[in-house]
Amino acid sequence: MLKPLFTTLLISALSLLSTSAMADEQKTYRWRLAETWPKDFPVFGDTVKSMAQRVKEMSDGRLIITIDSKNKHKAPLGIFDMVRAGQYQMGHSASYYWKGKDLNTMFFTTRPFGMTATEQYAWFYYGGGMELMQQVYQPYGLLSFPGGNTGNQMGGWFRKEIKSIDDLKGLKMRIPGFAGEVISKLGASPVNIPAGELYTALERNTIDALEWVGPSLDLRMGFQKVAPFYYTGWHEPATELQFLINEKAFNSLPEDLQQILMVAMRASAYDMYAQSMHENALNLEKIATQYPDIQIRTFPASIMLELQRANDQLIEQFKQQDPLTRKIIESQERYQGIARPWTQISDQVYLEIGQ
Repeated sequence: MLKPLFTTLLISALSLLSTSAMADEQKTYRWRLAETWPKDFPVFGDTVKSMAQRVKEMSDGRLIITIDSKNKHKAPLGIFDMVRAGQYQMGHSASYYWKGKDLNTMFFTTRPFGMTATEQYAWFYYGGGMELMQQVYQPYGLLSFPGGNTGNQMGGWFRKEIKSIDDLKGLKMRIPGFAGEVISKLGASPVNIPAGELYTALERNTIDALEWVGPSLDLRMGFQKVAPFYYTGWHEPATELQFLINEKAFNSLPEDLQQILMVAMRASAYDMYAQSMHENALNLEKIATQYPDIQIRTFPASIMLELQRANDQLIEQFKQQDPLTRKIIESQERYQGIARPWTQISDQVYLEIGQ
């Protein structure tokens, strides 16, 4: 009697599992994503839209992601909290915006004098960067994935020419993340302002200077109408945005939808890097032809030296604060030491030959 009963129970259990699996395959999952950017924001917003479209197509409509821009949720720098609370299953922003919540989030966007975009992507996917990033975000019930790279960013728009360290003292500048910490050591006053408020802040003298991205996005914002000096970069050599996901929501997805989501995020992040290169090239040409009064400058060597010194001092201070901070920084330093010689004898030498 026991054997037939056991067989009956086993068949029933397998039938229930099969029915459950079929239900998962037929179920439609509806997610909401909150982005830091305004509605239809170019490049950044394009990345989110393309990711959601890829997910819809690859999942045959089983996972639908609706995008809420900052115009709707009204909290451009509140993505971390909203996704953590489950108000949104997903977000798109930049990791260094959360340094006030956890210092270690700052290192997964970029670092002054750090890796280039290709070096940084290699670190994320093959050098242990992804594992370290999840170690930082998991205590908050969050998962973080690369969300698109701008490449090397410009050093910012300034109303006045920067000739010496004295010109930085007291300067009010929108510059987030690690770079803000660096310039504050040289006497500047860094502030963090959402994208939609930048032009007004610069126009009304609320700030004296700002950095945003580069030609790809800056001209659309109109900064050239207010600040004529446009400086080359040092602070964000590989600015990686992020897809932020509520871990419980992710775990609730069937495994195939998890894989589809990860593939869509990775493909869309790479697309953003390519699109950023394209838009930067087009708009740099536009500066030369349509805005000849814009003066593109490089910070004097004396300033760059002081920025480098301040950066090195901060790195050492950060290393002492927390074992995980040290682990992240040393991982980045170690990988940059491995990758940079190849960058120099491949891309750098090639570019020098081309000149």
